[in-house]
Amino acid sequence: MRTIEIIGYKRANLGKSDAKRLRVDGNVPCVLYGGGEQIHFYAPMILFRDLVYTPNAAFIKLNVEGDEYNAILQDVQFHPVNELILHADFLELQEGRMIKMDIPFHFTGEAPGLQQGGKLMVKLRNVAIKALPKYMPEFIDMDVSSMELGDSIKIKDIEEKDFAVLNNPRISIATVSVPRMILEEEPEEEEELEEGAEGAEGEEGSTEGSTEGSKEGSKEGSKEGDK
Repeated sequence: MRTIEIIGYKRANLGKSDAKRLRVDGNVPCVLYGGGEQIHFYAPMILFRDLVYTPNAAFIKLNVEGDEYNAILQDVQFHPVNELILHADFLELQEGRMIKMDIPFHFTGEAPGLQQGGKLMVKLRNVAIKALPKYMPEFIDMDVSSMELGDSIKIKDIEEKDFAVLNNPRISIATVSVPRMILEEEPEEEEELEEGAEGAEGEEGSTEGSTEGSKEGSKEGSKEGDK
């Protein structure tokens, strides 16, 4: 798992007005918990760029005025309009304690269905994983090399190693879509088959009619001959 360093400074004052001032100055109010006591600090917003605005997962090395902590980003709050970071919560890592993280998927291989005009439709970008920090994967590999048109891979297809998957096993991760052209051709083929069946029934009816007519005609002819 990659590690990102965040340098922070302890907050002398707490409260909404102080937090607002920090944001105006380009900082993020933060709190670290999970250890002996909560630590309130702030960090420059620019340091969060490779941590928040990316799908990749990472551990964090916090340096708060010389004191270092290993942590993960537990929660982050954004402004509803400009999406600036309003607040960040960090969880300190403890040896032997399980943690939960959202881990991204990496898709490997080439699906045969793509060669037939299909498209790989990704339904889920991340999966919730529970594991000890030393076993937490940076990403989950999903092999799509056996996916034909209409196939899908689900959460249940993830190979669990030293971690547990928390999502519903029936949730789809990705599917190979069937091209519209193929979908439109299938009803036409069915119609042709139905028309062929109806034609066969009509021919059968005409054959039966002609057979019955010939039988009746031969009977009448034989009666007249007897007379």
